Amino acid sequence: MNALGVSQYGQMTAGSYMYIGPQGIVHGTTITVLNAFRKIGKSPEGNLFVTAGLGGMSGAQPKAGNIAGCITVCAEVNPKITQLRLDQGWIDEKLTDLDKLVARVRLAKKNKETVSLAYLGNIVEVWEKFDVEDIHIDLGSDQTSLHNPWAGGYYPCDISFEDANIMMAENPVSFKEKVQETIRRHARAINNHTAKGTYFFDYGNAFLLEASRAGADIMAENGIDFRYQSYVQDIMGPMCFDYGFGPFRWVCTSGNPKDLEKTDIIACEVLEEIKKNSPPEIQQQMADNIQWIKGAQENDLVVGSQARILYADAEGRIKIAQAFNKAIKKGKIGPIVLGRDHHDVSGTDSPFRETSNIYDGSSFTADMAIQNVIGDSFRGATWVSIHNGGGVGWGEVINGGFGMLIDGSKAASKRLKSMLFWDVNNGIARRNWARNDEAIFAIKRAMKNEKKLIVTIPNKVNPSLFENLKN
Repeated sequence: MNALGVSQYGQMTAGSYMYIGPQGIVHGTTITVLNAFRKIGKSPEGNLFVTAGLGGMSGAQPKAGNIAGCITVCAEVNPKITQLRLDQGWIDEKLTDLDKLVARVRLAKKNKETVSLAYLGNIVEVWEKFDVEDIHIDLGSDQTSLHNPWAGGYYPCDISFEDANIMMAENPVSFKEKVQETIRRHARAINNHTAKGTYFFDYGNAFLLEASRAGADIMAENGIDFRYQSYVQDIMGPMCFDYGFGPFRWVCTSGNPKDLEKTDIIACEVLEEIKKNSPPEIQQQMADNIQWIKGAQENDLVVGSQARILYADAEGRIKIAQAFNKAIKKGKIGPIVLGRDHHDVSGTDSPFRETSNIYDGSSFTADMAIQNVIGDSFRGATWVSIHNGGGVGWGEVINGGFGMLIDGSKAASKRLKSMLFWDVNNGIARRNWARNDEAIFAIKRAMKNEKKLIVTIPNKVNPSLFENLKN
């Protein structure tokens, strides 16, 4: 089908023609790292984030670490991609010796530097070495492509990159055995660090899933759940998605960088005005995204399309889009296509990632993404898409996306208000029904602002009732 031109390999945003290069993942990772440090009650300054992967998506980690203001150590086995990230300025330094890496990290901690260090080698070596040398890791994660572990997504320890590639092609059974052996070592090393106070989270790359399949010591005491939570369960879900905040995007169809610069200014002004009357619960999200949009030009993350991303709720998305539409009507900027990442409040059903903090038993259903694209389609989207795969692997996720062209017309103004309101609040309603406190707060606020919206608020069970049953 792909050869015939009737299908494409677009797992998430690419599936709805909304891929905007590395900017999306850099912003999302920055927000994740900032909120992860907040979760553990620490400032990023002088503290250490250890992870792996410098590929197309994972390569955003060191750049995001620098924007967040921490020390980042990111391991990568591929020499070519490591050098590419260094040449691009996405990492500050490349090291190939573990002893030198330890010394460099100690110096960075002492001086409270903001720096990104790439280690050319296996991430397991880093976790094990830092354990022996008693280097404290504040945050730990992983973005190797473990949704594709047998075809280059994850590499075994104690074998060169070149020899591993040969083994992968000529002896896949042995390669799989070596990979699973390495995953078990990886998990053991992480467990050693978390016992010392490291906060580790799964970054939605199927690390915990594949570790469990490899027989690693990664399960909770109940034998059902994982020992560690995913970043959506612990960070992005309760801190962003449940409040309705997610990756809103726009593309300037003129291709003119000056149009993008003007939209940055418009979006910043809108967010600053909204923040004046925002409730305390979402003040931090507002502040983070105002800071992001103010630094957008300086961060220089545009590749190809003149596009931008920021996290916004339904109010923010609608008001920004309305401001764009007015600017288009006045001839200040050209037409714009609105969209979003599928890694959003409502766009994706993925029990190991986007819907992993939905605990009412419905996280394994794919209704939300389907409802989203159907609802978006007759509320005014220019196009919608529904497709499979993305990060956690084929068969593990359903994605829904849209694109909406706004041209300065009254019709565009009407469409964007109707569709963007639905696109966000559909997901908040689902999260509210799962009894997530933040989502209950957000959907009540949405109903207060839009009287036509009626969503059932769930009843919460009093825990004491269960105690009475036991007695």
